[in-house]
Amino acid sequence: MTNLFKNFARDESGATAIEYGLIAAGISVAIVGIVYSVGGSLTTTFTTINDKLTGAGA
Repeated sequence: MTNLFKNFARDESGATAIEYGLIAAGISVAIVGIVYSVGGSLTTTFTTINDKLTGAGA
């Protein structure tokens, strides 16, 4: 039983998985933040292009 606890204490595979999970979560938060901040200006740009194309065809 003592060996089981020693092996469990030395096992770092769970810690590695948690680290990768935290890195993935951080990257996801960064991507969402960038998309959110750029999304408004993209909407404005595409609306302007659409208005100019619609006006050119009329």
